[in-house]
Amino acid sequence: MNWTAVISIYLFEMHRFFRTIAQSFLAPVISTSLYFVVFGAAIGSRIQEVDGVSYGAFIVPGLIMLTVITQSISNASFGIYFPKFIGTFSELLAAPISFLEIVLGYVGAAATKALIIGVIILITAFFFVDFSIEHPVAMLTFLVLTAISFSLFGFILGIWAGNFEQLQIVPLLIVTPLVFLGGSFYSISMLPSVWQSISMFNPVVYLISGFRWAFYGAADVPIVTSLLAIGVFTCICLYVIWWIFRTGWRIRD
Repeated sequence: MNWTAVISIYLFEMHRFFRTIAQSFLAPVISTSLYFVVFGAAIGSRIQEVDGVSYGAFIVPGLIMLTVITQSISNASFGIYFPKFIGTFSELLAAPISFLEIVLGYVGAAATKALIIGVIILITAFFFVDFSIEHPVAMLTFLVLTAISFSLFGFILGIWAGNFEQLQIVPLLIVTPLVFLGGSFYSISMLPSVWQSISMFNPVVYLISGFRWAFYGAADVPIVTSLLAIGVFTCICLYVIWWIFRTGWRIRD
C-alpha cells in the first residue's frame, strides 16, 4: 500500500475543502437553523411528541443524516469529476498507484468532510432543542458507515457524470427525495399501512431509523436490519468501483 499517495490525495482534497471554509461551514449551519425554525417551531407547536420524543428533538437525527448523505455524495462526486473535467485524472491513472489507493484518498477525504459537517449540525442542534444520545457508539458507527457508503456512491456518480448537469441530477431528483421520504421529519408508523409498506422499499428508511435508534432507542425497523442494509449498500458500491477500474469504464475514454 502506497500510503504516501493516499495521504497526498487526501490532504489535497481536504485543503480544497478548507479553502472554501465559509461556504463549507456556514451554509449547513444556516440551513439547519432554518429547518429548526420551520419544522421545529411551526410544526412542532402542533405535533408535541413522536414516539415519546419532542418533535424538535425527533427531527435531529433526520437533519444530521440528510446533511451527511448529501455532503458525502457532493464532495466525493465533485472531487473525482473535476480532475476528469480538467484532464488531470489521466495523470493519476498513469502514476504508480493502485485504484484502491485512489479510492481511499478521495473517499476518505469526502467522508471526513461529511463527518465534520455532521458534527457541526449536531452541535448546532443543541442550541435549539434538548436531546440525548442513548447509544453514542452506535451513533458514531452509523454516522461513519453512512459517510463512507455514500462517499463511495458519490465517487461512482463522479465517474459516470459526463457534465456538471449530470453531476447534480441524481442527488437532486433521486437522493434528496428519498431522504425526505425516508422518515427524516416523521415516523413511518404515522403513515397509513399501505404507505408504510411502500416506504420499506426506500433504502434511506433503514439508515435514518437505525440512526434515530442510537439517539432515542426507538426505531421503525430492527437495528440489525438497518446495519445489514448499509452493509449491503457499501458492498455494492465497492463492487461497482472495482468493476469500473477493472474495465476502464468512463475513465479510459
